[in-house]
Amino acid sequence: MQSAGPRKAGALAASHLALRFAGLRQQRHHRRRSKQQDQRKRNDVASAVHLSAVYTRLTNPAIPDTMHKSMKLTTVILVASLLPALRAETPQPKPAFPGQTKAPAPAKPSPAFTVETITGRIGGAWSLAFLPDGNFLVTEGIGTMRIVRPDGVVSAPLAGVPPVKVIAAQGLHDVVLDPAFAQNRLLYFTYFAPPPGEDAALWPTEFFYEKVWTKSLAERRTMNLGMERVARARLSDDNKRLENVQVILNGGGERRLVWAPDGTLYVTGADRFRFYDSDLDGVEHDFTENPDIRRNFSGRVSRINRDGSIPKDNPWLNRATVAPDTFAHGLRDPEGAAINPATGELWATDHGPQGGDEINIIRARKDYGWPDVSYGVQYDVRRTDGRKNVPVGNGTTAMEGVEQPVYFWVPSIAPSGMMFYTGDLFPGWKGNLFVGALAGQQLVRLVLNGERVVAEEKLLLDLKQRIRDVRQGPDGAVYLLTSGGLLRLTPKK
Repeated sequence: MQSAGPRKAGALAASHLALRFAGLRQQRHHRRRSKQQDQRKRNDVASAVHLSAVYTRLTNPAIPDTMHKSMKLTTVILVASLLPALRAETPQPKPAFPGQTKAPAPAKPSPAFTVETITGRIGGAWSLAFLPDGNFLVTEGIGTMRIVRPDGVVSAPLAGVPPVKVIAAQGLHDVVLDPAFAQNRLLYFTYFAPPPGEDAALWPTEFFYEKVWTKSLAERRTMNLGMERVARARLSDDNKRLENVQVILNGGGERRLVWAPDGTLYVTGADRFRFYDSDLDGVEHDFTENPDIRRNFSGRVSRINRDGSIPKDNPWLNRATVAPDTFAHGLRDPEGAAINPATGELWATDHGPQGGDEINIIRARKDYGWPDVSYGVQYDVRRTDGRKNVPVGNGTTAMEGVEQPVYFWVPSIAPSGMMFYTGDLFPGWKGNLFVGALAGQQLVRLVLNGERVVAEEKLLLDLKQRIRDVRQGPDGAVYLLTSGGLLRLTPKK
């Protein structure tokens, strides 16, 4: 066979190159498609996790997390059946300013650290306080308090805890020590009390949700389901019981308690839709015609003195139609709160509906929007009409007179406990904000520049545990209450 001439050889070479480039383009296309498919899978997983969180919250988050494991099969089947719809779960809303969401990873990641399980034998733990004797005081959502020793020994439930009604997201929640605890042994806690004549019990969720929001407002106002309370008590000298229990706030909130720098007590509380014409995840109209409805019944931050009296400078005392303890309003479910040590101001996490979890700086008389505006939408899985991404309130993410969140997440991570780190054990974490995530099953580290988030790092994803509370211990270590128990984080040696 004769060899090809130079022109023919050149043509063949060009043809081979063209085929090679076409092959490379095809490989790039396949890689892009593979990445897109992987991203869709990740989005599906995130949506599934969010759906699981929704159903966990709609069942009973006060029930011990170990019991949630028995629900996994049902949740998996439910999630699998709904994944096609979940792909378009929540549209990504436009942030009001750069860095309000999806901040980049920090330039310097966290140092290696050790995770120690102090005990895994507590169920549905909600809050943690450090006693001067080195023991831990832990609340459990089902209505019990226990002492946990540093060696992992868990006490019997403390006596003297008042009756608690455990229903939906209500139960026994936060506990904080009096600033002078070493002298007076006083502590403060939040809980949901049963109505008069009703015993403490664990109730099916529908008695607080479906059997409420399906009723007219007139019917709801005749129902006595129980009441949010803050109480003060003395812990006995032997750490075995509560003494002299006094209710110091009735009908305020029953989520987090935080001491303000001036010695007053902040109390965060969830939206009480049962008292007005609203719903678990909002409705398709706003309440701008009567703003006092939201000032009284949306999620609020109350401010009281140690004895439950009202501080004389509370912001709504000159308005007879707003509860005197109200400090700020327009939240949905603020399960995390902490004082920023750099400014002395209260920061709080807030559960959104389907998407739209937030971090807010809580200021006197300010409105945070719920349920008029939100970065989330109503739950797709609750719709009976097949509609998706149904807006909340007026369907916007901003409104005149409403504060913007410092940060938000879509899809939801279900943020709970919050802590500003000020210790010396982790120098690189000093000044950082930490948030525990329930659905997200992670510890979120946020790097701040003033009031702005400049970086976000997701820690402890490999644990696959719901993180309820985050606290800095007297030793500078970080302590977590998770679905796996009480954990301690220290630098790896």
